[in-house]
Order: sequence, then C-alpha cells, then structure tokens
Amino acid sequence: MNPAQLLVPLSFSALLLSYMTVFYVGESEKAIKFRLGEIVESDYEPGLHFKLPLINNVSHYDARVQTLDAKSERFLTSEKKNVIVDSFVKWKISDVGLFYTTMGGDEYQANLRLDQVMKDAMRGEFGRRTIKELVSEDRGDMRRMLISRLAPVAKEYGIELLDIRIKRIDLPEEVSSSVYRRMEAERERVAREFRSQGSEQAEEISAQADKEREIILANAYRESEQIRGRGDAKSSEIYAASYGKNQEFYAFYRSLNAYAASFEKTQDTLVLEPKSDFFKYFSKEE
Repeated sequence: MNPAQLLVPLSFSALLLSYMTVFYVGESEKAIKFRLGEIVESDYEPGLHFKLPLINNVSHYDARVQTLDAKSERFLTSEKKNVIVDSFVKWKISDVGLFYTTMGGDEYQANLRLDQVMKDAMRGEFGRRTIKELVSEDRGDMRRMLISRLAPVAKEYGIELLDIRIKRIDLPEEVSSSVYRRMEAERERVAREFRSQGSEQAEEISAQADKEREIILANAYRESEQIRGRGDAKSSEIYAASYGKNQEFYAFYRSLNAYAASFEKTQDTLVLEPKSDFFKYFSKEE
C-alpha cells in the first residue's frame, strides 16, 4: 500500500480521535465530565475542553433560567377558609455536580421537588394570614419571605432560586358566592344609610328654606306696609295741600274718581235724582 492510500484512513482516524477527545460547552450550558461513571469535573467555562476517549464521557445541562408553572393549589387561611392560589417559580442550575447528585440531572424531578417544598412553605404563610390580609397587603412581603425560606433548600439541590410569584388568589366558587352575597348586603346597607342621611338632610334643608322664606316674606310685607303707610301719608299731605290751594278743582277730581268707581261694572244700576249733587258736574249751567 503506497503512502497516498494510507493518508485517507489516517486522516479519518485523526478526525475521529479529535472528535472523541474534544467536547464543547456553550454559553447557555453546564457540563459534567465522568470517568467510568464517577464525576471528575463539573466547573467548566464556555469553550473547548478535552477528555479521554472511552474513559471519560460528558453530560450537558441547560444553564438558562427555568420556569416552574405550578398547578392551582388550595390553601387554608388562619380563618380556616380555602383559597385557590396560582404561582410560578424561576430557577436555574447553580452547581451542576450537586444537581446531578441530588436530582440525577433530571429537570422534571427538580420541578417536582421545588413544587413540593414551595407548596409546603406557602401553606405555612397562608395559614398565618386572613383572606382580607391576603387580598389587601403587598404580596412583595410574602414573596420575600418565601424566597428566604426556599432559597437555602434549593441550594442543597444545586439550584439557585431566582424568583417566586403569586399570580392569582381566588376563593372557591361556593365561598365566592357567599362573600359576594355578604358584600352585596353590606353595600345595600350602606346605600340605605346614605339614602336615609340624604333624606334627613333634605328635610332639614327644606325646613330651613321654608323658615327663611317666611322670614323674607314677613320682612318684605312689613317693609311694604311701612312704605305704603308713608306713601298714604304723603298722598294725604299732597291732597290736603292741593285742596287748600284749589278747593273747586279738588272737589271735581274727587267726583271723577267717584264716577269711575261707580260705573266700573256695566251691570250696576244707580237710582238717583238727576239734579242731585252726585251729578253736579254733569249738568251745564247757562
């Protein structure tokens, strides 16, 4: 066999040997190198690394942030009332060797374990609070308390716990209906109280307005009578002065007023002597 014929198998063998002795760790990965099933090394930086063929084997694990979207769970409050809670957990592998030792490198098993310890912790937190406190208070306090309790436990599995969030807190259907009925009854009671207070205030305002109206009318009547009295006095004074200046004209004016008052209604009938003093100014003396 000439050298040219040996070049191809030698090159193939070299490539195969390189493939078997080199492994790559990506930016989003963590890797463990084993020697006959025993962990040799696990703290690898991203890039190319070497191993012994047939002796070493390498397992890769996702180092990105994982999400455990927990199923809805019922918890008892301090009032022994059920609430339904939806939550999720953000985590990632921090120590891949410990993760492999405790969880067998199985993310599904890790999620099951985290779900269990998280619900145990949440059961304790919800058991110390009432429904009103759970709804009204800031959930950030509960989040911080849950993380402080679960982070050390997760660390024992080679897991870094990044975040815990409570998405929703609901009441069971039967409890919700009861609560809504109580809320409706309470709102109706408050509405009746407001209407009663409004009616009372309306009556007070109406009574005060009537009182002020009567006072205004009485004052106006008093002022009008005073003005009318002063006017009558002034009129009498003017009449008296006029009568003193021209008695004949004043008598004529008084007669005209009497005529106007007497003949105001067409159906009235007067029976008088034609030459009586009442018709004095109707006759024309030659």
